[in-house]
Amino acid sequence: MPGTNLTRDEARERARILTVDSYDIALDLTGTGATFPSTTVLKFGCEEPGATTFVDLVAPEVHEITLNGKALDVASVYADSRIALTDLAATNELRVVASCAYMNTGEGLHRFVDPVDGKTYLYTQFEVPDARRVFATFEQPDLKGTFAFTVTAPSDWEVVSCSPTPEPEPAGDGASVWAFEPTPRISTYITAIVAGHYHAVRDSYTAADGTVVPLGVFCRSSLAPYLDADNIFDVTKQGFDYFLEQFDFPYPFGKYDQLFVPEYNAGAMENAGCVTILEDYVFRSKVTDTSYETRAETILHELAHMWFGDLVTMQWWDDLWLNESFATYASVRCQAEVTRWSHAWATFGNRMKTWAYRQDQLPSTHPIFADIRDLEDVEVNFDGITYAKGASVLKQLVAYVGSDNFFAGVRSYFKKHAWGNSRLADLLGALEETSGRDLKAWSREWLETAGVNTLRPAIETSSDGVITSFAVLQEAPDAWPTLRSHRIAIGFYDRTDEGLVRTHRIELDVTGARTEVEALVGRARPDVVLLNDDDLTYTKIRLDEDSLAFVIESIGEFVDPLPRALCWAATWDMTRDAEMATRDYLKLVLSGAGSEKDINIVQSLQRQLTTALELYADPAHRERSIAELAVAAERFLRAAEPGGDHQLAWARCLASVAARPDHLAILRGLLDGTEKIQGLAVDADLRWALLLRLSATGVAGDADVAAELERDGTAAGQRHAAACRAARPSTAAKDEAWASVVNSDSLPNATQAAVIGGFGQPAQRELLAAYTDRYFAAIADVWAERTNEIAQQIVIGLYPTLQVDQDTLDRTDAWLASAGPAAGLRRLVVESRDGVARSLRAQARDAR
Repeated sequence: MPGTNLTRDEARERARILTVDSYDIALDLTGTGATFPSTTVLKFGCEEPGATTFVDLVAPEVHEITLNGKALDVASVYADSRIALTDLAATNELRVVASCAYMNTGEGLHRFVDPVDGKTYLYTQFEVPDARRVFATFEQPDLKGTFAFTVTAPSDWEVVSCSPTPEPEPAGDGASVWAFEPTPRISTYITAIVAGHYHAVRDSYTAADGTVVPLGVFCRSSLAPYLDADNIFDVTKQGFDYFLEQFDFPYPFGKYDQLFVPEYNAGAMENAGCVTILEDYVFRSKVTDTSYETRAETILHELAHMWFGDLVTMQWWDDLWLNESFATYASVRCQAEVTRWSHAWATFGNRMKTWAYRQDQLPSTHPIFADIRDLEDVEVNFDGITYAKGASVLKQLVAYVGSDNFFAGVRSYFKKHAWGNSRLADLLGALEETSGRDLKAWSREWLETAGVNTLRPAIETSSDGVITSFAVLQEAPDAWPTLRSHRIAIGFYDRTDEGLVRTHRIELDVTGARTEVEALVGRARPDVVLLNDDDLTYTKIRLDEDSLAFVIESIGEFVDPLPRALCWAATWDMTRDAEMATRDYLKLVLSGAGSEKDINIVQSLQRQLTTALELYADPAHRERSIAELAVAAERFLRAAEPGGDHQLAWARCLASVAARPDHLAILRGLLDGTEKIQGLAVDADLRWALLLRLSATGVAGDADVAAELERDGTAAGQRHAAACRAARPSTAAKDEAWASVVNSDSLPNATQAAVIGGFGQPAQRELLAAYTDRYFAAIADVWAERTNEIAQQIVIGLYPTLQVDQDTLDRTDAWLASAGPAAGLRRLVVESRDGVARSLRAQARDAR
């Protein structure tokens, strides 16, 4: 449908002539069919009477369209998901009556029926352009209006929207009507409706000025026993305290509800006062503290959006980073300063910045301030640059202008642009006023150029270990050759009785290709030299040869978690860049992970090492290396504190890599109860992790999956079972999985993701090789016919990533040359191709 891809030029023209007053939207959610009735009354002004424009609507059937009292011929004016409007008046009223579709893709109005109790759950997800799947709309962020929802639904449902929930009025036949008060002026994509048999827990937050904000936490009824609402409220209140003080602007909405919803595509969404969150954050099985920390960051991220994103909204999607980077920076800072996760910046450096560095090295890298030409551009732009690189650069900006000046500028920005739209220049202008600094050059260097620099130490020493020359070398990729100005610290670390501690630190500015550091000449060379100590700038760092050798043997001796995290990140990046052999990375992780106290880092290391062994290891010794990891995982599992986070993490690690008969026997024993490890709770989610590996290796079969599904017939259990069936090592199983995803659109989004995850088992490379041609034959049609979220899942998830050879690159290049794919599809395929090329380089390095 060409009309669904709104361009920036079209949006600018529509915003130039239109002002939106209000939406009145009536939805009837009492039916059980494929569609629901939707009526929109939209009032708006036009600066140029007589002009022509269009309204967006994605609906299977449109019944009535009335403009200023005149009925329009639906067949004539509705096409390509747009309603053409001509001869506009200075003030206009549009009424649209349609049947809109319930979705199972996590877009628009998603409907889910709980297999445990048959209860129904609905939620909306509108970002980027999916409000038009529920009501007629001007689908762009700078045409704000007020929204009054009237919802008819079964009387025993909870119905939640952006405004406080009203008392429902009986409507007969077991239905009631909820008439919500109009919202303040907000954008279409942050409106929301959540309805169904939700379990609700309520509380309130009282601000320092006495303002009371009603709070709610919701989840499916069958998940209610696992909902730790008190913990969620505690983090939320800490966030309110922090943001109200820092932003000096009252909370903008009438209440704050957080709803954990099923089959969600994202972590969460900042709907105004009605935040929807992935229900996996309601933990039905034991999880490590990593999961609690991640959930807290998500809660704080969405709360920050109530001001930055909802109160003040970007004018167009070029400034998506302003929303996401600010919320990421604010949430991590809040975590570090007022919650129990005081190490949040170490987590950020190890996880979020690693994501940013990875994204920034892809052929599709782009400036933080991106050129978003249309909706297809933005839908593939929710990436590591928009979130993590942007947040890293904001952290640098705060250091550059000063924290007090930064927040003074943010407060001015909120007051000036409240309930309106803004651009990058507006924020920078506010910060220039409060800091007195000219930020235009900073913006050009950091926001308007792409790519990541690499900093290397160049050290010469005398025969007695005294530094005779020290310089910092800066590199940039050929495609993005910008050498930036970096404020960094250099740390010297030496082994002491207390451990590996910092014995010297200097700060300096690095510019150009080589920066001499005279202040370090004459000092004794330490055990470890660490560039970008304290993680002050956004850059890749390298360890010199001597420091790397020391770190490989002794990384666990670092006393402070941040330099340890920086070394972990640096060595992982060196492995990805084929500067460090995978076998050396394996040695490093196995030497240090056992003494690593930060469970966040332990789990990151497990994921990274598994990836390295599956994709970057020389195939000649891959199997042996994976077995070495499995042996270590069993050792760490049995040595870990009973019932602790590390025990669970190593159990899951073993479950992901076990291949030898003795290791598979441990998994089978844990599953059937014949193997006991003190303190290890073999609960529902761990049982499925064990069974997935047993299924993938052919040790478990269909009967085992059926028996486990009988034990756990929940929605999560059904998804796990689908993954196990897709993981079976047979052509029949792979064909069945492929057909369910590629040849049919009946799978819900979350189930499709599970099937794709089960399909691509690394140990089944030979079996999966036959699907490369089928992939390239299918993806153009997938992209054209499926919704964006579903298409992205398929295009990324089924790419032949495991076929690490030149033939995969050649086939990809041939398809790119002949298929003429749409820009979004091309980007995803090019990114996937880059992963194979990187794996080839890393495997060659490991084979030397």
